[in-house]
Amino acid sequence: MSEQQIFTATSFFSLAGVAGVAFAAVAASRALLPKSATWQDKLTFVWVAFDGIIHLIFEGSFLYLSTFGRSVNTSTGVFAEMWKEYTLADTRWGVSDPTVVSLEILTVFGGVPLCWYILGLLVKNDPARHYWIVVLSVAELYGGWMTFCPEWLSGSPSLNTSNILFLWVYLVFMNSIWVVIPLWLMVDSYNHIARSLREVAKIKRN
Repeated sequence: MSEQQIFTATSFFSLAGVAGVAFAAVAASRALLPKSATWQDKLTFVWVAFDGIIHLIFEGSFLYLSTFGRSVNTSTGVFAEMWKEYTLADTRWGVSDPTVVSLEILTVFGGVPLCWYILGLLVKNDPARHYWIVVLSVAELYGGWMTFCPEWLSGSPSLNTSNILFLWVYLVFMNSIWVVIPLWLMVDSYNHIARSLREVAKIKRN
């Protein structure tokens, strides 16, 4: 396959779909958050909305295509074609790998409702959101670790890093954002929680 053939119409529409979700998340933050919201809360809202939509629509479709005897590689349809595109970089997603499917069950049925709950707390400016943001972020980091660590330990037989698109877009960028942003969210929420607890402790001492 030549370099020109790697980026196909499916590649374009798949990435455009992800970009569309990001734009929808930004639009929702502008419509639902008060004007006085901090930049941290705005960024958090955009990320959690993006996260929830991606998990629901994209990974939800993967879960449907990969359970009850189905697999992406033997399925047809728009979402099947999108996931077949990703399997060019990571073949496990095409064959209903048990570890990947198990993680996606937790992601779709646990992560999605949690995302919607956090968004509601953000709209209400409820400080309790920080605890749940930490929970969600830890879950995202754990999911990423368990997706790739077993693969790395076995020599990465399922990963195709032969070109820029597969390595830097599908494998690195599309997965690293689920590491970098959750880490930032954990630090931000830790600062809020720790500051509040210190203020309470100070009041009690006085």
